[in-house]
Amino acid sequence: MNAATAASSTLAATTTGATVDLVGVIKDYSGQRALNGIDLAIAPGEFVALLGPSGCGKTTALRALSGLEHVDGGSISIDGVDVVDTPVNRRDIGMVFQSYSLFPHMTSLQNVEFGLKMRKVRADERKTRALEALEMVGLGDMGHRYAHQLSGGQQQRIALARALVTRPRVLLLDEPLSALDAKVRVQLRDEIRRIQTDLGITTLFVTHDQEEALAVADRVAVMREGRIEQIGTPEQLYGSPATPFVANFVGLSNRVPAELIGGTVHAYGVQLALLGDRQPDGAVTAFVRPEDITFSAEGLDATVTASSFLGSLRRTRATLLDGTELTVQHEVDIHPQIGEKVRLRFTGRPVSAGARS
Repeated sequence: MNAATAASSTLAATTTGATVDLVGVIKDYSGQRALNGIDLAIAPGEFVALLGPSGCGKTTALRALSGLEHVDGGSISIDGVDVVDTPVNRRDIGMVFQSYSLFPHMTSLQNVEFGLKMRKVRADERKTRALEALEMVGLGDMGHRYAHQLSGGQQQRIALARALVTRPRVLLLDEPLSALDAKVRVQLRDEIRRIQTDLGITTLFVTHDQEEALAVADRVAVMREGRIEQIGTPEQLYGSPATPFVANFVGLSNRVPAELIGGTVHAYGVQLALLGDRQPDGAVTAFVRPEDITFSAEGLDATVTASSFLGSLRRTRATLLDGTELTVQHEVDIHPQIGEKVRLRFTGRPVSAGARS
């Protein structure tokens, strides 16, 4: 057992994940509704991500749960206790933000100890617990360093240790990785998931990055205009999007002109099953995943306009005779050339669809 795992085990023994329930939560800003009746239930130890475009209300929902924003309606409960009128410092919540917010005049160890000091924890216990938290995030040998002596990724690890050292029942992460470069983001997101799993702490993670959300969360709630559009496992959101917005926002989708007839999508002579609720017949846009289109000896005539090598796969864009552009995701050993004439075929998997604009 390495030092980080041992430290996680120690903290896990004193950390208990809580149930979290947001019911009909409303928040208004100067007449503008930021949260429009949010319902969200999180099980003990569950990792839930709030995903959506800027301005959809995901950070407002997190701040409402933390107590940093007072809500205008609904209830927020932790372990069955309504905390709407409970101050931030009494909600037993740990928070990590995009900005590291470390005290520059304190060492890493002192930064991690700070919350315990405010709780009047004895000095010897403070130091022991802070050192354990630093070990847990892989920085046990950097307690003497100041913020300016640390990289961005290391500073965010210190911020995470500071949030966890108080043994909160709920951990809130607000875009914690967005200020980091791509490689460090992947490393730290995986570390966050490992630590969260080891501790069993209930976690709400806000991000606009769908790859992050799908990679780490048990469930993902996709938000739009102050509402939760759909919540489910990453596999459910990607494979069975409930609405055109989710289909278009989560993962890549081709927008294909089609007709909806009797609950079946008709596109270029092919019939495709419809995902989601039944819709009225008429002209629609079908959302077809790139991996649900393939090259074929027979199919739709198209001309290759671009092809990108992405390591384990390749994505090729081609234009149909009517001008519709389709992106195909395929094996790397197929090398379409720009200007090459190809034929494309739908694999037949069910699709989402929305009224054609």
